[in-house]
Amino acid sequence: MRLKPLVSLLAAAFAAPAVLASANGVVISQVYGGNGNVYKNDYVELFNAGAAPVSLAGMSVQYASATGTGNFVAVPLTSVMLQPGQYYLVKLGPTSANGADLITADATGSTDLSGTNGKVILASQAGTIGCNGGSNVCSDTQKALIVDLLGYGTANFAEGAASIAATSTMALFRAASGCTDSDSNVADFARGAPAPRNTSSALNLCGGGGGGNAPIVPSCPDQVAVNGTASGFSVGAKDTDSRVMSATVVGSLPAGVTLDSFVASSADDVVATQSFGVANTLAAGSYNLSLKWDNDEAQTASCSFKLTVSGVVSIPAIQGAGAKSSMDGASVTTSGIVTKLINNGFYLQDPDGDGDAATSDGVFVFTSTAPTVAVGDKVTVSAKVQEYSVSTSAASQANPLTELSSVSAVTVVSSGNQLPQPVNVSLATLAVQADMERYEGMLVNITDTLTINQTNFVGSWGQLTASAGGRTLTPTNVLRPGPAAHALLTANLARSLVLDDGSALKFPNPTPYLWQDGTVRGGDTVEGVTGVVDFGPSTDSASGPLSYKIHPTAAPVFARPIARPALAPAVGGNLRVGSANVLNYFTSGSGGAFVAGSPSCGGDCRGANTLAEFTRQRTKILGMLAGMNADVVGLMEIQNSGSNFAVQDLVNGLNATLGANTYAAVPLPAAGTGTDAIRVAMIYKPAKLGLVGASMSDTNSVNSRPTFAQGFVTANGEKFAVMVNHLKSKGSCGSGLNADQGDLQGCHNQTRKDQAQRLLAWLPTVKATAQTEDVILVGDMNAYAKEDPIELLINGGIVDLVAKFEPDDYSYVFDAGAGRLDHGLGTASIAAKTVGATSWHINADEPEWTDYNLEDKAAGNDWYQPNVFRASDHDPMLIGLNIVKKLGGTGGRDAIVGTAGDDIIEGGAGADTLTGGGGVDQFVYNTLLDAGDTITDFVPGQDTLVIGNVLRSLGAAVADPLTSGHVSCSMSTNNAVIYIDADGSAGPQSRRLLLQLRNVNCGALGASSFKF
Repeated sequence: MRLKPLVSLLAAAFAAPAVLASANGVVISQVYGGNGNVYKNDYVELFNAGAAPVSLAGMSVQYASATGTGNFVAVPLTSVMLQPGQYYLVKLGPTSANGADLITADATGSTDLSGTNGKVILASQAGTIGCNGGSNVCSDTQKALIVDLLGYGTANFAEGAASIAATSTMALFRAASGCTDSDSNVADFARGAPAPRNTSSALNLCGGGGGGNAPIVPSCPDQVAVNGTASGFSVGAKDTDSRVMSATVVGSLPAGVTLDSFVASSADDVVATQSFGVANTLAAGSYNLSLKWDNDEAQTASCSFKLTVSGVVSIPAIQGAGAKSSMDGASVTTSGIVTKLINNGFYLQDPDGDGDAATSDGVFVFTSTAPTVAVGDKVTVSAKVQEYSVSTSAASQANPLTELSSVSAVTVVSSGNQLPQPVNVSLATLAVQADMERYEGMLVNITDTLTINQTNFVGSWGQLTASAGGRTLTPTNVLRPGPAAHALLTANLARSLVLDDGSALKFPNPTPYLWQDGTVRGGDTVEGVTGVVDFGPSTDSASGPLSYKIHPTAAPVFARPIARPALAPAVGGNLRVGSANVLNYFTSGSGGAFVAGSPSCGGDCRGANTLAEFTRQRTKILGMLAGMNADVVGLMEIQNSGSNFAVQDLVNGLNATLGANTYAAVPLPAAGTGTDAIRVAMIYKPAKLGLVGASMSDTNSVNSRPTFAQGFVTANGEKFAVMVNHLKSKGSCGSGLNADQGDLQGCHNQTRKDQAQRLLAWLPTVKATAQTEDVILVGDMNAYAKEDPIELLINGGIVDLVAKFEPDDYSYVFDAGAGRLDHGLGTASIAAKTVGATSWHINADEPEWTDYNLEDKAAGNDWYQPNVFRASDHDPMLIGLNIVKKLGGTGGRDAIVGTAGDDIIEGGAGADTLTGGGGVDQFVYNTLLDAGDTITDFVPGQDTLVIGNVLRSLGAAVADPLTSGHVSCSMSTNNAVIYIDADGSAGPQSRRLLLQLRNVNCGALGASSFKF
């Protein structure tokens, strides 16, 4: 491009943005800003459209947004003599995991171009020209620094008019492969598929080359070597229409640098190469070298380049003894043995170390692409020391990862070397997490048995969180918020690490660490883990917790000391109440109904995205509910459509498997179910329970998801009520007291406290409607067992039923801590009737990757199974109750008839006639004064004779009264007669009649018929 006279430029400035011209023939020939689509990086391509070589030394490519306020940002170019018709490629950022790798770039920067609109200039200085041509107008002095300009899309600074906009998949090309230059961006540029070209690409002489010979084009990039290590390098040159036949040193070579073999071009357009040798004695420093090339047509060309010899800095010296390297930002050369490769770099370790336990002997070398070295290679690396912040959290800024980046050279010295001996590390002995800093990048052997705590990210990032000394518990599940809870968190972090898969790829295929049964569970263990130490996020949150990681050098072998619980736990009692989070069970999605007749989910559709996902989800949830086999189940996270459609769909599915009318849905409450997209609900077994009063919901404004309650009556007439809850979540922080207070209770704790107070205030209404003091509270409280909302309920007279039996029970795993968000609570009267309570650990310990979702699961890497496991992210919970009717007699002869349900009948003194009725009945005897009864309908294997107090009153409490003869049975006609013998069959005393069982055979009675 020819430079216009200054008068013309000034005149044009009053009419439109200045039209700038290339003074030396180098122009912008191609621009691509669609990072992550076609190519991983943005780029700018330059082209020498002139007839003479041009040096790019001291020049730069600069970018500014189309209409923004920021000035041009510069990327300096390398010292290349750009030949006529030669291209030059500037690789920009950011690097994406998507798209193809660029061809080899001639210069590199990190500028992020817009994929549609922007401004790019070629400047005659290395630094920014300090303007943007729009909001910050460029002065005449600044304009004089602009060699070429491209404004595209909506750019407010361009040559003539701005060109057409680019797209995420289309680059902008200067016409005629770079030769066209009419001083009008709109006329000179068009869109096309990205096709980057560099200095090694074929020459394109404008005007057909004018009929003359094409020039020799040298390629002599700057070189690096390491003091103390012998090495070598090659440079080259070629001519498109002749052969390069010789290379001659211009001047002299420094002592220690030798001119080795020369390989001439074998044909036109074939590269000739000149090799150099570098002795290990060459002192550290910078050396300028020049070559003159000759071809077979008497043409010559020269190139100059720099050889930089650096001294080796040891890895321990780079790492230092603190959290950050004192050499951050410095360019260094170091050496070591390659111990581990990952997809974007490798780990390098000094085989000797410095003998200082406070400094690491290893470091990560970031190459951005797959490394070309091999494990066991001894290499020298020239790169820049960088303290890389692995996340956006404050902890990451305080404790970044020391790594080597901007790698300029990697030289393999030897291969097949023995790896450094792993250092033994016991996590159990570490006081704080930062104690692992001294091992960063090193090969270590973990001497502890590790227990898997968190499996959520094994599918998405190939990560498992594990700890020494057993599982890590959520601090506020076992301790009140405060210093002790924070101390437990510190201890948890110190004894934990992440087992990584040695890859920075998301959704690795195949998924690592899964057993043959398709899972790896919380509670599984692994021993002898050996690998290199890394540092980074332990979840998929950029601001979440950080952890030291191990990239294993040998596949870990897992054990399962706690079996996968296919069957629900036994909680005892004659009635079971359950709680289950059904993970956004929606019978419709954004694409329509999954079940015929389902109401729409409107604009807030959750759960399954497709019918295929819904079918998978439904199969697991039905299996979970059927396996619980509870008489009442409180449900959380079910579609709130203003109807019971989604609930009834689950009932229909259960009844199709278990039998007609096994379950029914508790009717909708008259007060409504709130405005949230999800709600709580209840199902129950109508053959076992009747409803007392109407269903209830508390629509107080504090509840976005109203508490749902229903009274029930058993066959024996006993009544109880169930309240189902889903309190405010811990995410998406509010302000004021609903912001995260830093006390480990998360966001919205004040709202949950208010909701807990409201539960206590509403409880009398539930009791009155249900006509009972016996009330169970179940659900996802979004508060761990020792947090304020649960503490408020307990201080208000509510009993933690699960804590009575399983103090360390958990239902949810978050940030590798196991805790109980799903609770079973009750009034004092129902607590006295509770005989068991626990969670069924089928969900929280299982990988999220095995759930119903199909997103991101490549063919052959879908580990879903149609079973109960990972039906939700919360474990279901079960409570066992003994709800029985107590009936008593007088001191005389009584005739007592029980109910159709479960009864406890105590006739008392006198010969009584007792009839249990239906259900499971217990007949209680305390002394021989109660003897002489007749039981008319005793059912062996179902009913029980409770006679332990009789034996104790006679001093005859023995381990096995049936075997010792202290209790015996004889037949009288068709009746079984039960006798008591104070000294057993071996003693002299006679046995005495206790009771008779009408129409029962002694042979039908066993140990289960008695309770001693």
